[in-house]
Amino acid sequence: MSFQRFNDQPLAAGQRIALIVEYNGSAFRGWQSQGQPEVATVQSVLDRALSEVAAAPVTTLCAGRTDAGVHASHQVVHFDAPTGRSLKAWVAGANAKLPSSVAVIWAGAMAADFHARFSATARRYRYILLNQARRSAHLSGLVTLYDQALDEELMHREAQCLLGERDFSAFRAASCQSRTAMRNIHFINVSRRGRLVVVDIQGNAFLHHMVRNIVGVLTAVGSGQAAPGWTQQVLDSRDRTQGGVTARPDGLYLVDVSYPPECGLPNLPPGPSWWEQT
Repeated sequence: MSFQRFNDQPLAAGQRIALIVEYNGSAFRGWQSQGQPEVATVQSVLDRALSEVAAAPVTTLCAGRTDAGVHASHQVVHFDAPTGRSLKAWVAGANAKLPSSVAVIWAGAMAADFHARFSATARRYRYILLNQARRSAHLSGLVTLYDQALDEELMHREAQCLLGERDFSAFRAASCQSRTAMRNIHFINVSRRGRLVVVDIQGNAFLHHMVRNIVGVLTAVGSGQAAPGWTQQVLDSRDRTQGGVTARPDGLYLVDVSYPPECGLPNLPPGPSWWEQT
């Protein structure tokens, strides 16, 4: 995929286009456009770049909205092309107009009923903790510093109570607008790679701040500030006030979105791209 060449034959106006986008969210107030030009969001800069390529307004819809400071290596969006452009033009043209912190890495022509959000079957996030005493200049804004020793094996065992369909009321932000707190977690793994402790989690969908709140609880247990079993207690309480701190946004990445095979999206390795893949 690193050297894929995209078709340069123009597609018809009205064609539904999907993009895979990666971004460093440090400078943005989240994904969603806020309707104010002075507020930088990922959607606002992407829509502006695509609109310049199209010479007509373009509005994207995404697979999962990310908060201020949160990153993505695999955000999926779709839009209906207002003018005829090739896949090559959508990729190269958008990248020429985007800031260096946002990049389109794939484009495809989709069926008319494809929807970046509603066609998705799962979202996968990685939360990366830099587990050392002092901050890193090179990783600033890309990971979350945690300056107390963490037992990643204990954190992994602790997290397994979250698997399956559960009521995650205790892990949702007070501002969460979802009609239900029921979510289905497919897997959650905690592992260490040198100084990095990684929480890798996939589910059908996530509540506002859900991953960051889970990480906050797991790090409390992994550092010895809370006793083993606290994650289960927090989950059972269904009370956000029992759940401890919300982890910072710096270390959170949307790394994959799953779709049925017939949708035709590529199977890319999860990111982030700066992190060596296994």
